[in-house]
Amino acid sequence: MGSVVVEELETILAAGQVDRAETTLRRYAVDQAPILEYQLPLAVVFPESVEDVQAVVRMCAAGNVPIVPRGAGTGVSGGAHATKDCIILSLERMDRILALDPDDETAVVEPGVINAALNEAAAHHGLMYAPDPASFRSSTIGGNVATNAGGLRCAKYGVTRDSVLALDVVLADGSLLHTGHQTFKGVAGYDLTGLFVGSEGTLGIVVGVTVRLKYLPREVHTIAAFYPDFRQAAAGVLAVGRARVQPAIMELLDGGTLAQLDEIHGSDLTARGKSLLLVQTDGFGAAAEARMVREVLAAGGATVTTEASAEAERLVELRRHSRGVEVDDEYRVGEDVAVPRSRLVDYVAALEAMAENNAVHLKVVAHAGDGNLHPTFWIDRTDNTVEGAALERLHQVLDESITAALAMGGTITGEHGVGQYKLRWLGQEQPEPLRELQRRIKELFDPAGILNPGKAI
Repeated sequence: MGSVVVEELETILAAGQVDRAETTLRRYAVDQAPILEYQLPLAVVFPESVEDVQAVVRMCAAGNVPIVPRGAGTGVSGGAHATKDCIILSLERMDRILALDPDDETAVVEPGVINAALNEAAAHHGLMYAPDPASFRSSTIGGNVATNAGGLRCAKYGVTRDSVLALDVVLADGSLLHTGHQTFKGVAGYDLTGLFVGSEGTLGIVVGVTVRLKYLPREVHTIAAFYPDFRQAAAGVLAVGRARVQPAIMELLDGGTLAQLDEIHGSDLTARGKSLLLVQTDGFGAAAEARMVREVLAAGGATVTTEASAEAERLVELRRHSRGVEVDDEYRVGEDVAVPRSRLVDYVAALEAMAENNAVHLKVVAHAGDGNLHPTFWIDRTDNTVEGAALERLHQVLDESITAALAMGGTITGEHGVGQYKLRWLGQEQPEPLRELQRRIKELFDPAGILNPGKAI
């Protein structure tokens, strides 16, 4: 039946909108997450309008063919991995900024708009789109909405959900729903917009996004504080909070991360310290806030630099690329957990102990301003092979890292989403009554279960 649906799609869509070439199927079969069960889609479909999306959904619904929506494929939790006998619905060609109102400070965009492209357009009006995942130069707004993406500026500006005012969503029967409002405030009815944000394409397919824009800071100051160890650096995070300064960015990098950055980029970070706290203040009070931050961090034992703008930008860029150039696979897994900020030191100490006990390599970066950590675990391999015992140790330390985060009041995912890869741990965080309620919500929106099955819940 699936092949029949694909043939019918080829008749109703324009040439080039349905691709069944094996190279295309392989390219779009996965995102950047570890692969649990590799499947090739039946086809990759490229809608160019809302009407195209509706037509595809209606035809797939009639033929009971699963649909996996996809943005740029930068996700790292498997939310865009192909499932058995599915079509991949790539929204990358729906990439228009439909409206940008500098007085209302809003923009309306299609889901395929690149995060950086929206920011470039907004900057002409002295505005910015605040959420900035590390992949902002390639990730799409639709994908950011699907996972409720975060980023470096979350400490001050919040996550994607905090910037989304309204959505246009194609439901599982092909109907079009508009949620939310054009105003910054609005509490009429249930918050369906908030429900769709972060639902990973399991409740509907986002085809339009109305976002709130923020003022582009006229002044930005970056402070680099080098510490002899991670514990003192984490203490610096709490010290800044106690000073009641609100940085836009507060990032924490451990010694392993600094060493990897030096190796990749030829920098000399490890010669300056064993841990780096990178703080950025912005706005009209940026200079005063930066002075306060420098005083607080220096008093805590940091070597605090007053960077020139070029150096500051370089440090921020190095942080954005601190996950390394490799894509996660079965031998290297970048995690995404969050704990209360007061437990940062305890959690990293636990990570270091479990990595040592299991003979697994570890490096850690953190959005320290909101307690979101990205530990990366990996094991050695030779010619792309590895001992089975080593792989078992990697899985063991991953399980332990999740259990430890939850024991400290944390969560299994701070910003990357559950996708397919993290489903194994969802039950540890959410008890069955809560999960059952979510399954009932899913059934209400998608009774046939065709929208991104096996993901998120």
